[in-house]
Amino acid sequence: MNLWKLSAGTACVIGKKKTKADVLPTTAYIMLGEKCKNNCQFCAQSRSSESRVDLLSRVTWPSFTKEEAAVGIGESYGAGRIKRACLQVVDNNSSWDRTMSALDLLHRSSEVPICISSHLETVEQAKELVARGAQRVCIALDAATPTLYEKVKDGLWSPRWNLLLACAKVLPGCITTHLIVGLGESEEEMVRRMAACIEQGITVGLFAFTPVRGTPWAAHLPPSIGQYRRIQIAHSLLKSGYKQGVIEYQGGTISKFNMPERELLSIIGDGQAFQTSGCDDCNRPYYNERPGGLIYNYPRHLTTLEITKAIDECGIVKGEYDELATC
Repeated sequence: MNLWKLSAGTACVIGKKKTKADVLPTTAYIMLGEKCKNNCQFCAQSRSSESRVDLLSRVTWPSFTKEEAAVGIGESYGAGRIKRACLQVVDNNSSWDRTMSALDLLHRSSEVPICISSHLETVEQAKELVARGAQRVCIALDAATPTLYEKVKDGLWSPRWNLLLACAKVLPGCITTHLIVGLGESEEEMVRRMAACIEQGITVGLFAFTPVRGTPWAAHLPPSIGQYRRIQIAHSLLKSGYKQGVIEYQGGTISKFNMPERELLSIIGDGQAFQTSGCDDCNRPYYNERPGGLIYNYPRHLTTLEITKAIDECGIVKGEYDELATC
């Protein structure tokens, strides 16, 4: 296939599309293929989805020839507008060959760091991707528990979890996973899964469940902002080296961060906890949000007022935050 789909924001950054946006992506997002053979209940590209084929989450993906896309991404990387390229591969019978072809073309076109999010089957595949030029490989769990994985992803948990752990061991510092908040897990279950990943050196990218028209879960509700903010704070603490013991629960919901407030604010007071997480320079503007609506993952640095609001939204941290500017 000679066409690549680029996120609308990516097409704008490389000069192929005009759009109004207050924030543009710092990663070039490329979708390879359409109509996945898997059946994730939330995904516009899943086997049973009736969504438009140019959708992934809330984002539209116009098509371009792979040559013009690769040249545009390379030029934008050289100009400093793009910091990374991410291949998001729809799983079908030709996805592996398509992935290798796209990786080779990107790698030849520029020195842009490349992340690949794909449905891999073996550690050897991950090793080959890195050997051929990928900086990072993402094996998305999406669901935090085995039961939810099998319900929402229509697949088996153990092979995916074991592959993720095996890849992290063989390729330390190169493996990412995605976790979606709001699929039905408790906050405690999500924290435990994040901790299990981080302890193995696996980078976690957090997403909020986003109902998309035409998918089996279109009528499901997204997580509350309080739930998401508490998970973001817990994620930040775990990445900073804190253990799960500093997080207390009541009925599976985070009820307290067991540390002095000044210490907590020294970690979350710069607002980075509430920005898009995952690979470096991945900001995913409006992947989970509507422009002008509720923001789960800020795609840019937050203002002091936004930081204060985000901390307030978690519902369990008190204070006036006068120290935010100096934390």
